[in-house]
Amino acid sequence: MGGLGNQMFQYALGKNLALLNKVEVKFDITWFDNFGENTTPRYYSLQEFNIIDNIASRKEIEKFRKYEKLSGKRHFLYNFFIANDSIYIKEKKVEFDKEILEIKNNVYLFGYWQSEKYFKTIKDIILKELTLKNEPSNHYKKNAQLISQAKNNSISIHIRRGDYTSEKLKKDLGLCSLQYYKKALEKIKKKVKNPVIFVFTNDIKWAKNNLKFKYPINFVSQKNKNDNNYKNKDYEELILISLCKHNIIANSSFSWWGAWLNKNINKIVIAPKIWFKKQTMNTKDIPLKSWIQI
Repeated sequence: MGGLGNQMFQYALGKNLALLNKVEVKFDITWFDNFGENTTPRYYSLQEFNIIDNIASRKEIEKFRKYEKLSGKRHFLYNFFIANDSIYIKEKKVEFDKEILEIKNNVYLFGYWQSEKYFKTIKDIILKELTLKNEPSNHYKKNAQLISQAKNNSISIHIRRGDYTSEKLKKDLGLCSLQYYKKALEKIKKKVKNPVIFVFTNDIKWAKNNLKFKYPINFVSQKNKNDNNYKNKDYEELILISLCKHNIIANSSFSWWGAWLNKNINKIVIAPKIWFKKQTMNTKDIPLKSWIQI
């Protein structure tokens, strides 16, 4: 469920559990059947990568979903006699839960699992699998070449707006301010001479109106004139982020993965200190220790 970044977190945990237990993992993608009910349309996109695309049947899904605990007093008897939270396991907290990696039985997992700790031991496998399966677009190739030409000076900036500007998400998640991006670039340019900036965003108009730097800047996210859709698919943009030598990310699982997949051993990653505006959520396990938080 969720956007591409969230799908990657869920895949990485599932892959690790499958390897630990020497069994297969299957994925329930029925959430995407009803994307119209969500704030932002989402699509299952992992089939674009070099993964084992093992999708559960509805019969297999229902076998486990019947154990989900339901809210409300009227479900008391159902929850008491049928529901089982050791079979249908919901994510209890944002921070890493080590008990999940100790699972040995057949279970259904429901959650986002946003921490590298769920799959750090198979990092090389995940890096290999989360690569593009098919021939990328010409727009991708053009920008990949520009990033390559910038050599060690390429810096990605990911700006997440769009759905984040809605009243609900603005209240829950918050937006990275223009000041954040300016501070992040100031910090990176102390170590990177002559930076070349590559901008990735779902609000290209805002980015072009507000990002005014004295360095070369490439707006990778561009819309087609005929249909107003972005030229790159989300999975292409994520990989382009990872090709940049250094990354300035938003409070977004999408740019988290762009930075994580970056194979530069000397990379500088700047991340926001506040990941969720809701202070009740402990987000200490989301950013990596090597990342600079501001």
